Amino acid sequence: MERYSDATTGIEHGKPFERFLRFVQRVEVSAIAATMQQAQKARERYRAAIWRRLTSNDIDNHIYIADAIHPGLPESAEVFAERVKLFPEGCLALTDRDTDKIYGYAITHPIRYRQPPALDSFLGEVSPAANQYYIHDLTILPDFQGRGYAHECIEKLFMSANRYATACLVSVYGTASFWTKYDFLPTDTDETMAEKICAYGEEAVYLERRNNVQKSSPT
Repeated sequence: MERYSDATTGIEHGKPFERFLRFVQRVEVSAIAATMQQAQKARERYRAAIWRRLTSNDIDNHIYIADAIHPGLPESAEVFAERVKLFPEGCLALTDRDTDKIYGYAITHPIRYRQPPALDSFLGEVSPAANQYYIHDLTILPDFQGRGYAHECIEKLFMSANRYATACLVSVYGTASFWTKYDFLPTDTDETMAEKICAYGEEAVYLERRNNVQKSSPT
């Protein structure tokens, strides 16, 4: 039997050992390839949904999610439909890439400073004097939470929000700590605002953020 010496250990090995070593190396390469394939499939599943504009055709599915996540904060389909009509760029839907099934939504629009609408009320119009951006609701079904979709949505919303000096929202269900990651901070409110916030439940907190204002390019 032919033999050779391992330079690192000084141990002599025969051809059977060499063949075994090559076999181990092939197994390791195959395992790495399989792991990479699994990781790629996981990434594809991870990004299985995308954000797009919410439309009037989505309202029924939107209401289903809203009622499931916010049973104590009901709002009518007509109120949501008005938001979509008045400010479509601020109304987004998280949808399945293949089936277009809705897994979440965002409802946002400009308001006059510290004058968000009462829960389940019509706007009538987006005021020409609007000078603050209001994030009314960002909701994602539990199975799609923790995947980065909320962050992706917020970054999209900031593209509109940054046209205004500040943005605001009413945090519910103890989510204020989440919003502080995006520089939303608790702010003192007057009596009128306090009454509106009470409608959102005991844990509701009014939060405000100073935006990186984007100036329009000269024409």
